[in-house]
Amino acid sequence: MRIKKSTFRTFRTFTPAWLLLLCLAVTACAGRPEGVLTPVAAERVPAQASTVTMLVATSRKPSGNPATLFSGERSPVLSLTDMEISIPPNRVAGTVDWPKSLPADPRKDFAVIRAQNLTSVAEGREWLNRNDHDGHVLVFIHGFNNRYEDSVFRFAQIVHDSGADVAPILFTWPSHASVFDYNYDKESTNFSRTALERTLATLVADPKVKDITVMAHSMGTWLAMEALRQMAIREGNIPAKIDNVVLASPDLDVDVFAQQWWELGSKKPRITIFVSQDDRALKISRLVSGGVDRVGQIDPSVEPYRSKLEAAGITVIDLTKVASSDRLNHGKFAESPEIVQLIGQRLVTGQPITDSQVSLGQSIGAVVAGTVGTVGNVAANTVAAPINVLEGNNPLPVKKQSEELEMILDGDPAESAGSPRYRERP
Repeated sequence: MRIKKSTFRTFRTFTPAWLLLLCLAVTACAGRPEGVLTPVAAERVPAQASTVTMLVATSRKPSGNPATLFSGERSPVLSLTDMEISIPPNRVAGTVDWPKSLPADPRKDFAVIRAQNLTSVAEGREWLNRNDHDGHVLVFIHGFNNRYEDSVFRFAQIVHDSGADVAPILFTWPSHASVFDYNYDKESTNFSRTALERTLATLVADPKVKDITVMAHSMGTWLAMEALRQMAIREGNIPAKIDNVVLASPDLDVDVFAQQWWELGSKKPRITIFVSQDDRALKISRLVSGGVDRVGQIDPSVEPYRSKLEAAGITVIDLTKVASSDRLNHGKFAESPEIVQLIGQRLVTGQPITDSQVSLGQSIGAVVAGTVGTVGNVAANTVAAPINVLEGNNPLPVKKQSEELEMILDGDPAESAGSPRYRERP
């Protein structure tokens, strides 16, 4: 990773948090080639390899280079690409096997088989009809510091490892893919709100689409919540087809999230959040964001979070005890085979996770919190739960979300800084 001289001049004023980020970023970038999207010949792909076909929607500007396809700059025009990714055999679940040299070797690397530009929304609908998966759609929004290719390969890994029977759609927004461009990336999510909203609206309008899961990671959770909030304000409510929202390591101010949640309207989708108190990226984000807690690093078993989450009908799964090869502990949801299978086999299929569905034992530490509004009264207890040994194959009957809850941010000074503060709606 090259660092400009101007960066070093700015670096003199950085906090220790930014120093940590720099060291980790330099380590993460070492040895990974850029420009891996040039398709390889199909005959080079071994018969034992798996493939993932996805539709990629982006608000990025085309790069003009087939090896990268899109840059980190912003475009007012939404672009669509039909992509097929080859995933090598005998790999470790939860990992992305990046090429160590180019061209990629499909026997041991993730590789692109097809990257076809679609010129119209009609072609996008045709893609959906060819890959309808009985009407189930998964839309993924990546996080901070991602190149186009980063998001493509990561989503391919998630789809493959989760075993989710869905039409996979990636929404990738303009990121400079630099730890020093946090503000640029954040503004790019704001820039992309309408593009994501229109993408979701197009999916909702398609008669073959039965249900949509929106899954977002890190800063992408801001974009997801803002697009959904914008849709709710425009339409009066979130469309019923968008029935499931998964927020992984959400880089969201807890107070702002409380407001966003309320403004989704009375008919909200089911919301599941993955958190981890050892998420170092979110600790840094908290430092540079005024010291307000980020949703992705809360402890949902303690007050005031426990009561508020339970009342809101939000399920939170705590991954603090999950081991990770990521130095920042920020991508656990995708790296743990058990967690990514949980996403594909239960959350994406609309099956809520409750403590009655988890076999107690000694494995992954999890907190299953707050499902009052969706599946009945469930205590938010901390348990040692092997998530890969979930019991029961049939979904629980889903109750109508509680309309009794009408709380909103009030800024009560009596509560601690960074906690979700609400008041009764008049």
